[in-house]
Amino acid sequence: MEFHVITLFPEMFAALGAGVIGRAQASGSITICAHNLREHGLGNYRQVDDTPYGGGSGMVMRPEPLAAAIDEVMAQHPALQRILMSPQGEPLNQGLVRELARNRPGLLLIAGRYEGVDARISAMVDREVSIGDYVLSGGELPAMVLIEAVTRLLPCVLGNPESLAEESFGLSGLLEYPHFTRPEEFRGMRVPEVLLSGDHRRIRVWREAEARKLTAQRRPHLLAVPGKS
Repeated sequence: MEFHVITLFPEMFAALGAGVIGRAQASGSITICAHNLREHGLGNYRQVDDTPYGGGSGMVMRPEPLAAAIDEVMAQHPALQRILMSPQGEPLNQGLVRELARNRPGLLLIAGRYEGVDARISAMVDREVSIGDYVLSGGELPAMVLIEAVTRLLPCVLGNPESLAEESFGLSGLLEYPHFTRPEEFRGMRVPEVLLSGDHRRIRVWREAEARKLTAQRRPHLLAVPGKS
């Protein structure tokens, strides 16, 4: 799967050379290509931003450089789905991640900066996506979050793909149950006896109950989904 990113800071994406994402790149499961928006900047100073019409603080990214960058990438990769990372976008959740993971050959992610991008760029993308109700300095970190989340769902990326079914927001739609490892006792806190019993049926029942209890405490809205009550 291909991930293309239009950004003012392509060097930030070198961080994705480690861990699961790094291994996925090394194996050829994914490719990540960061395209420098500054190459499409205007004039001798490669300008990419300007003051907003109507006044206000901050600067807004101009449409011409962004449009030129989008056109260039799409001319070479016309089947990419175009996504603008934006606080106004639809929330990124596991359902959307699963949908995006099925999108081949890949995604074009547009990382804004400053006070945002000229609204006319919305007409050039397929959807806008937000990673949460807060504001960052740019769309690079949200783009990395999306890449990480989608890559984990691709075939042959994780060593144990069965773990996807049990983790938080997996097939059950619930938060994941608590995990414990050695030692059996740590600072007065013991591993639950059931996990030491070797009784796989009891362990499964305990894990299901703990997942439901944790979800009720921390994400009760997930239990409102039909079949989760």
